[in-house]
Amino acid sequence: MRQHRRPFRQITRHALASCAALTVALAAGFLPRVATAQRPLKVYISVDMEGIAGVVTGDQLGPTGFEYERARGFMTGEALAAIAGARDAGATEIVVSDSHGNGESLLIDQFPDDVRIVRSWPRPLMMMEGIDSTFSAAVFVGYHASTTSPAGVRAHTISSANLASVSLNGVAMPEAGINAAIAGRFGVPVVFISGDNVAVDETRRLLGDVEGAVVKQAISFHAASTMTPKAAQQLIREHVKAAVQRRSAFKPYVVKAPVTLDVIFKNYRPAEMLAFLSSVQRTTSHGIRFVGKDMIEVSKFLEFIGTYQPDLAP
Repeated sequence: MRQHRRPFRQITRHALASCAALTVALAAGFLPRVATAQRPLKVYISVDMEGIAGVVTGDQLGPTGFEYERARGFMTGEALAAIAGARDAGATEIVVSDSHGNGESLLIDQFPDDVRIVRSWPRPLMMMEGIDSTFSAAVFVGYHASTTSPAGVRAHTISSANLASVSLNGVAMPEAGINAAIAGRFGVPVVFISGDNVAVDETRRLLGDVEGAVVKQAISFHAASTMTPKAAQQLIREHVKAAVQRRSAFKPYVVKAPVTLDVIFKNYRPAEMLAFLSSVQRTTSHGIRFVGKDMIEVSKFLEFIGTYQPDLAP
């Protein structure tokens, strides 16, 4: 059957009229608009103290040390440098974890008003409390080597007084590894670490070629050749910016579930007592094993064994 076609000019006039009507409807709000807002760029910053420039002994690490107040300033300066670097790279939201000692070392009155700070203990996710799948990158500042490392300033894992080794699925872990695995549970990659040369190298062997800022060279457990605080802060800012800018190059560190946690204590009785729990297996005189369904469960267990005491109050 033969079709009758409208002249080209008539079709063009009709199309233009339709486009004009659509434009008016959009402007008047009668039709839904396509969302154009970008996803916030959220960065999580976990800050420890043993890996901060200038920190070498207990004189800097706790309230009884004669240099503790100055070290709090050094630590705060490096945290602020990391915040500045993240913002240089476009970060719109930042959460900072005060991850050292009593969890109250950072001088929070020096922080920007829109930064959230996690303080004190206990925390289900320990040094990573507050992280979730909405974050794009995790940054580690002031970190140190593991307790199984033969070198590194103040090398330990979680507790220098109580723990001789912490392993996940048979791999001995520094705190950076444990925390990267927690971040990985939420699909968040670690993009940066600062500390002494041993801590940065150890973390890179585990996580890959993350951005690193070596702020001091380890000489012994209580000695280092260190940068000045201002020089370290500038280095951190530059490398955090570079890390966040190329965040897509890094993959989350994911530990296969269920997660087998092996802990070796420095003393005999913690292993003995924890083995009273049906979920805990005693593996050696000083060692225990716990199998968690994921890193969240493992983190909660680690926080429990490090915090619980029968005389807790209130």
